[in-house]
Amino acid sequence: MLQTLVSAWKVPDLRKKILFTMVMFLIFRLGAHVPVPGIDVEQLGRLMQEGTLFGFFDIISGGAFKRFTVFAMGIMPYINASIIMQLLTVVIPALEKLAKEGEEGRKKIVQFTRYGTVVLGAVQAIGMALFLGRSGVLASPGIGSYTVIVITLTAGTAFLMWLGELITERGIGNGISLIIFAGIVARLPVGAYNLYQYITAQTVNIFAALFFGVFAVLIIAGVVAIQEGQRRIPVQYAKRVVGRRVYGGQSTHIPLKVNQAGVIPVIFAMSILLFPSTIAAWFPANPVAVWVTRHFNGTSITYMVLYALLIVFFTYFYTAVTFNPADVADNMKKYGGFIPGYRPGRPTAEYIERVLSRVTLAGAVFLAFIALLPLILSAITGLNVGFGGTGLLIVVSVALETMKQLESQLLMRHYQGFMK
Repeated sequence: MLQTLVSAWKVPDLRKKILFTMVMFLIFRLGAHVPVPGIDVEQLGRLMQEGTLFGFFDIISGGAFKRFTVFAMGIMPYINASIIMQLLTVVIPALEKLAKEGEEGRKKIVQFTRYGTVVLGAVQAIGMALFLGRSGVLASPGIGSYTVIVITLTAGTAFLMWLGELITERGIGNGISLIIFAGIVARLPVGAYNLYQYITAQTVNIFAALFFGVFAVLIIAGVVAIQEGQRRIPVQYAKRVVGRRVYGGQSTHIPLKVNQAGVIPVIFAMSILLFPSTIAAWFPANPVAVWVTRHFNGTSITYMVLYALLIVFFTYFYTAVTFNPADVADNMKKYGGFIPGYRPGRPTAEYIERVLSRVTLAGAVFLAFIALLPLILSAITGLNVGFGGTGLLIVVSVALETMKQLESQLLMRHYQGFMK
């Protein structure tokens, strides 16, 4: 990997893209320290608990939410808008037809996603402003303060969306993913320093810290293996004679990824489970709120079981939405392809669906294990593992995709990279 980076740096246009991406990262981190006016940061810090939805937003935004800066909402409205557009594309025939129109259709869907990002960002900003005014975080509550907060947060999200698109167009990798990646990685130095202080103060045993470090390396290796793992279904194409030319006759395969859904199921499950505890925090004296807080605090058995079940459910759901075996079988039949031992059409679709279901089960169990791993490590070592399974999956998957893009750029220039 290091050799790939060195080789990429030697190519002038790739070096320019890497430098452009680094400058965009710098702008992102500078904006993550520009506070929204009229906020009592100390009072806000008491609301930002790890077991609430706000703690999850703070991880995704790289600490910008806890400081309540202009990038406090991060890129989450864009992610939500993209997911909603993907689901609507499956449900609404007009959007499905638009998605199949090629580049022009894709541009229109991207435009709809941008509009949805601004709308969702404004709605989320209004909710945050009202909640902060009720919690006593605003220095001077009023229409003016609410308006400033809503406009600032919405503009910050729109700017991050634009920044991500610039990185995708002129830099290296997917810009939106890299912004999330940069926000999560930015927390690592602070986490390492806090761990050093715990060891110095003898609050944490040094052997527990070493065990955590070794185990973390093994888990990262496992994440890489699962992210790259796939089940290859062999496909044979029959020979066709068109005029004087012969087409087809070659063998290929359909790659079914073990983790087809990526990190989306974990985000969905976490958002749903953290929502009750966040609402309960508004009513600390209510008996129902006390019960919710006790059973949805992130360390209870109830929370862990529901968390794992929701991850498995959303893994199957999102995979079913994004991958249609019937369409794959129809396309194969159209071009003369078939799976050895299965007739084209419905039998092929049923076989692909059966294999996909088994592969998805392995991916779902893996996602549930990674998501619950920080809670298990905290119970064993006594460490407060702030770098959760969601962050780990995002960091590893984005790093792999970015290195693959660098590798493809180098292969076009006849360099030998690390992807063999």
